[in-house]
Amino acid sequence: MSKIDLLIPPQRQTDQPGHFYWPKSVILASPSQADLLPLDMLAGQLRAHLKCAARIVRNAFGPATLRIRRDPSIKNPQAYRMTVRPNGIEIFTGGDAGSYYALATLRQMIRSQPRRLGCCRIEDWPDFSRRGFYLDCSRGKVPTVQTIKELIGLLAGWKINELQLYVENVFAFHRHPQIGKGFSPFTPQDLLEIQDHCRAHHVRFVGSLASFGHMEKILALPEYSHLKELPGGEHCSTLCPSDPGSIRLVAELYEEFVPLFQADDFNICGDETWELGAGRSKARAKRLGAGRIYMDFLLKIHRLCQKHGKRTNAWADIVLKYPELLGDWPKDIVMLNWDYGPHGKRIPRTHEITDVGLPLVVCPGTNAWGSHGCRLAEGMANISNFAAEGLKNQAQGLLNTDWGDGGHRNMQAISLHNVAWGGACSWALHQTNKQSFSRHFTESFCLQTFGPDRGDLSRKIRILGRTNESLNEEYINSSPLYGRFLHPTAGLVKDSERFGQWIDGKDERLLAGRAEELSKLTWPATKKTDLVDRSIQEYALGTFQDSLACRRMIIIKRIRQGRPIPPALVRPVLNGLVKMEKELPRVWALGNRPSRLADIVVSLKKLIREHRAMLK
Repeated sequence: MSKIDLLIPPQRQTDQPGHFYWPKSVILASPSQADLLPLDMLAGQLRAHLKCAARIVRNAFGPATLRIRRDPSIKNPQAYRMTVRPNGIEIFTGGDAGSYYALATLRQMIRSQPRRLGCCRIEDWPDFSRRGFYLDCSRGKVPTVQTIKELIGLLAGWKINELQLYVENVFAFHRHPQIGKGFSPFTPQDLLEIQDHCRAHHVRFVGSLASFGHMEKILALPEYSHLKELPGGEHCSTLCPSDPGSIRLVAELYEEFVPLFQADDFNICGDETWELGAGRSKARAKRLGAGRIYMDFLLKIHRLCQKHGKRTNAWADIVLKYPELLGDWPKDIVMLNWDYGPHGKRIPRTHEITDVGLPLVVCPGTNAWGSHGCRLAEGMANISNFAAEGLKNQAQGLLNTDWGDGGHRNMQAISLHNVAWGGACSWALHQTNKQSFSRHFTESFCLQTFGPDRGDLSRKIRILGRTNESLNEEYINSSPLYGRFLHPTAGLVKDSERFGQWIDGKDERLLAGRAEELSKLTWPATKKTDLVDRSIQEYALGTFQDSLACRRMIIIKRIRQGRPIPPALVRPVLNGLVKMEKELPRVWALGNRPSRLADIVVSLKKLIREHRAMLK
């Protein structure tokens, strides 16, 4: 069996002569209570796909098709050793998580070679102890608890062992009820239920709460507007660090939120404090420096984390903006260095963090945000490049981020490919970097995630994920096809800045060709609502939205050029917008709470009226 058949390749595999054939009656044995869940998942797979009569027994000796044993000589609790022989399978593990990951590998082997397995010996362990996924739940789309539970099952099967949910305001605070109102917020019970599910699958549920920058939704409320750094700033997103009320608010939010998480780490965020030193703290910043003011406020938050028994994690963009202060940071703060381009400028600066003795987690991104279909290859390059930098600098982990800028119309499905790639790179980077593995990864992803009978999904996912390449784009963090798609026509026509330059320089034939290429993609029909089948519907919606966006951009370009707009161009866009007005809410509701969906629908209705007026 080739390692490229597996989605998460093992560190070391030695193929041996012969094959193991699954018998009609299978005995799965382990004395450990902790092994029951992954064994039950394996038994379900054997029953459903191989029609085996699978039985789980708890003992340390006796007949068994597969036996799991603990081995004290395996020091890493996440590591394991597995031997597949003609007469059975034997697994030795360093701990409960090692058993889970051994069986995750075995389940992937079965999907690749269902009835028989090639004999082999596998020795496996992770490159990073922390292998995380960071999901934005604050930009419009709040997943249901059931959706998150299904996602946790996928993550754990991809050997991802940490989940963080990005929360700005989507939590039902008892003392501050207005903060989450109208955003379908999580309740304490929701988060505790998610945590229980995480624990069962060896996933650490780490809390994350915007605590300095990205506070715009809270600061927009009358009760909190006095805490803005820019008092008159309509869209101010940064707390005023010199106002005692700012840290008082954070302390009250932490009192309700932080104790819900059992993990030792807590992510205070602290990124992109754009207005810092430009408003109420301007005089102080002039005297002490904006970097020192930033540090002083973060140290106050750090003390709050210590009060709750948590190790502070913080995004490193502002920290690296003031490198002269790096040596002054407490050595128990974990710096989360993020950058999302394939060759982002902060990636090679990673060593500056570890050089001063600060713990580090590298944070690439799926590159599925600001897009209807993902920047697939660019996201893969970003993740593998950052993983390599993390290994070189002895990072504690890799946290793969997935954002929802611009209303979060990007569906979860288009992220999954690069989430899985993040799992592979953070588990065994030297294996994923091999051309033979990366070249076949999309096929492996489709086989392992959707099964063998879903058609040519890998080709379609690649096509959907190559909008930048199709339009001859350099890397951009958010495509105008996504970001400007729902903007009113008049504003786009008048725009002389970034979008105007983009659309004026775009060849209409390229836009038309891309729209046609996408419109030819057909996705398997499915009526189920589980995560896998829902993902197929989300891919179809992403394809439709991107094709429609290309056609709308052609109309915008022609209006800007003063060229006539024939009804044959307008009518398909109008019909598409009408269809999207119905289809987006339907697919959204399959796995998400309403949250800010209504805002998107309002924009769609305005565009529909605009295009009807064009026809008249």
